[in-house]
Amino acid sequence: MSFATPVLDEIPDIVISRLPIYLRTLRLLRAQGAEVTSSQELGQLLGISSAQIRKDLSHFGEFGKQGTGYNVSYLCNQLEKILKVDCVWPVILIGAGYLGHALASYSGFEDRGFRIVAVLDNDPTKIGTQIGSVKVQEMQMLPAVIAHYRCQIAIIAVPATAAQRVADEVIAAGIQSILCYAPLTLTTPPNVRVEYIDPVIHFQHMTFYLSKGCIDGA
Repeated sequence: MSFATPVLDEIPDIVISRLPIYLRTLRLLRAQGAEVTSSQELGQLLGISSAQIRKDLSHFGEFGKQGTGYNVSYLCNQLEKILKVDCVWPVILIGAGYLGHALASYSGFEDRGFRIVAVLDNDPTKIGTQIGSVKVQEMQMLPAVIAHYRCQIAIIAVPATAAQRVADEVIAAGIQSILCYAPLTLTTPPNVRVEYIDPVIHFQHMTFYLSKGCIDGA
């Protein structure tokens, strides 16, 4: 079994997007005491074909043997290295509203490679309040906070009307990756990676398949 250094430009982004799903499932299997798994078992758990799983993993090396499957702990460790979550990444959070409060209070990030090290907001009533293990700081501290923690990742949890301005500020301060909860598409330089979380989009995807059952409307 071996891990090959991949040529990133040759790996489709859709493949990268599935790796965290594989890692999450492998961690669950490891927590349950499983020592060995197979592409068939992973496929059944995830609803992905075993051939697709083997093809995805083959971009990064050989991790198992035909007939014996994958060592769960080993494959977990290799995927953590590939995704660079075999360490803890510092993350800044912009927005100390209800959503920001929930995110900053969530204890499940660090076990998966991320720590919210600072929360910033421009509301004077929120500045200085404690959320989780950090105190809310004013937005003018943004460049200093990013430089101090050498942050490359920011979470934007502000209203849509403020999201683009906030994105511009964090990018100017050195942020390279943004997780955006605002319901809009940001305009960013091509070298800045943006991921979006909008629950309404997922709701609307699901309702397409449901029988009509609205509270109001035709």
